[in-house]
Amino acid sequence: MLVEHRTYTFHPGKIPEFLSYYLPEALPLQRRILGNLLGYFSVEVGPLNQFVHLWGYESFEDRARRRALLMAEPLWQSYLARGMPLIQHQESKILLPMPFSPLQ
Repeated sequence: MLVEHRTYTFHPGKIPEFLSYYLPEALPLQRRILGNLLGYFSVEVGPLNQFVHLWGYESFEDRARRRALLMAEPLWQSYLARGMPLIQHQESKILLPMPFSPLQ
């Protein structure tokens, strides 16, 4: 298993607009295609205007396949056209569990 750790930093004041169409449209699509949502968090202390989400995948190949399926969805493309201008910065990390991690 591997975990993708995605951090999005939004322009100040843009999170409510983002959530207004992310929650009803994009999140259900992500859950259907990407599958294993491990967690979705807002940042309370540290850099503000951030969301962090964690997605689990069986392998790099599984992640690549699922991300390609998501990118092929017209609804996802529509969401990106509206959502991307609200984002100031994004970062993606691939985390590999240590042998003693409860997530395997």
